[in-house]
Amino acid sequence: MKNNPLFDKGRVSLALDFNLDERHHTDEMTHAMQLISVSGVQEKFPAVVDGGKIRLARDGERSTHILKPAPWDATLNENWQIPANEHLTMQIASLVYGIATAANGLCSTPSGHPVYIIRRFDISPDGTKYPMEDMATLIGKSEADGGTVFKYHGSYMEIAEAIRRYIEAWMVEMERFFELVVFNYIYANGDAHLKNFSIIRYADDYRLTPAYDLMNTALHVRDEDLALSDGLSPAIPKSDAYSRTGHPCRQDFEWFGKEIGLVETRVRRILDKYTSIPDMTQQLVQGSQLTEKLGRSYLHIVGERISRFNRIDKETNNRSVPCWPVSIR
Repeated sequence: MKNNPLFDKGRVSLALDFNLDERHHTDEMTHAMQLISVSGVQEKFPAVVDGGKIRLARDGERSTHILKPAPWDATLNENWQIPANEHLTMQIASLVYGIATAANGLCSTPSGHPVYIIRRFDISPDGTKYPMEDMATLIGKSEADGGTVFKYHGSYMEIAEAIRRYIEAWMVEMERFFELVVFNYIYANGDAHLKNFSIIRYADDYRLTPAYDLMNTALHVRDEDLALSDGLSPAIPKSDAYSRTGHPCRQDFEWFGKEIGLVETRVRRILDKYTSIPDMTQQLVQGSQLTEKLGRSYLHIVGERISRFNRIDKETNNRSVPCWPVSIR
């Protein structure tokens, strides 16, 4: 393939010469998975590029990429399509909405199975590691205190508070965070938990990392609208539409944007991008490696989310929106 941000230089084959599924639960695969510091239940394996080919990283070798095959959990609907789903959703975020995402692509095994590949953004060109922390760590939540589902406990307001606390130029990063929350809702990513938001230090400044682990999870499991148990923020009331239907609408996101300190005009500019399905989204879905049936389901789910988003809040229609105290100021 031609050069792209996924690789530094030269031509790199996306045809793997090994089958990850053949090594499921072998000592080699279990050990390789333990080398990855990024959390998550999906199998992830450290990799490097060597002589124009992608291979698994060896002991003591700094990986530059992560391979994510389809989960072996057969209870997930259409589990073999998950790599294509993640690649598609990351491409939509980047190409349609301009969201900064980690460089990514799709590989294939000799058996023809798709494998998602992502370039590690925490590794510098000279091979050293940039300091990075996920939001669960920054907020102080761990498995010891909250059990195995600790990363789903909390609200997006807590992430906003951490951004304000740890990032000096917080306003720019807060807008990035806000749009990512909106994108995850519209594109049905029910796995946008605390460990899927992180900050990273380049030179002397912390900032949000590029987006990662974006996926339309509703294609594979029955998910909640928002991954975190306390939703957007327990500090603001729900809109009438949210209370009636159990699903947030645009008004809820407008209130949330104001609550985290964003300028109202900037909030509306971001939200205006999500009131319909862009033509480019439809083109990317049609050109993706999802099956035709799953591609239709993908667009149907997004269309349904947009319909919920566009609902009119009967309680606030045609009157001014109340302003609640901003808790992070």
